[in-house]
Amino acid sequence: MSRSLEGKLAIVTGASRGLGAALAQHLAGKGANVVINYTSDNSTAAAKTLAADIESKHGVKTALVQCDITTQDGPGQLIEIAKSTFTKDGRFQIDIIINNAGVVNPAPMGSVTYDDFDNTFKLNARAPLFVIQAAMPYLPKDRSGRIVNVSSITTSMGFWWQSCYAGTKGALEAMTRVWARELAEQATVNSINPGAMMTGMYTGLPQEMLEKVWSLNYMAPLAKPREGIDSPEIVEAAKGLGGRPAYLEEVSSIVGLLCSPESGWITGQVIGANGGGVMTKG
Repeated sequence: MSRSLEGKLAIVTGASRGLGAALAQHLAGKGANVVINYTSDNSTAAAKTLAADIESKHGVKTALVQCDITTQDGPGQLIEIAKSTFTKDGRFQIDIIINNAGVVNPAPMGSVTYDDFDNTFKLNARAPLFVIQAAMPYLPKDRSGRIVNVSSITTSMGFWWQSCYAGTKGALEAMTRVWARELAEQATVNSINPGAMMTGMYTGLPQEMLEKVWSLNYMAPLAKPREGIDSPEIVEAAKGLGGRPAYLEEVSSIVGLLCSPESGWITGQVIGANGGGVMTKG
């Protein structure tokens, strides 16, 4: 893997496992030092294991920051701990921010609660805003910064039971365009819109909801399983899901492209990261 991000500092929220962990691994593989943010005590062991693996594999420095970025003080705490760890010779710069932390809270119309929406909005939309604001004094001054917001395919396809998730991720996409203008002298700002991913995210969903995932995967032309390439387990699982979910590496590689020096002419965009499940005109 090219070390095109050598020496840069990346902050990844929600990074202890799943896509967040894959993003941290991918950026570290390109040479970036990584701040691994997570919230729950239950994620501490996974975060420590991830950090040790990253440092061993890629020879970069990591920092673990356990804080709740949905609180008023959380984003500032995240940035201050990163600053205390990575300041060198009086200089501290944040080159990359990946707003990955998110929550789904699926519920059909008629059963959405106030707390469902409020808690989803706090993490999916409000937290990225205040993380970026806390980081602004430390972003580059030469447009070399990169901010990538992890949105969702659900914002474009009106997927069932997703009033909270699609609504708050749609807000994140709208703010992406605002931030692309306001932060243009410091960083590019883009979003990606993954669909189903191999994260185990469906294990807690009701069967009725799982059945609806079939249409999401079926619409993605690249989701058809490949005999002899995908594992037999993946090929079998895809039969009941309409197609295979994305490998985490496939999605993290798209984020890596958006963080590269060569991506400096892309900003304010929602980049398809769903195997063609949703095709949009940019």
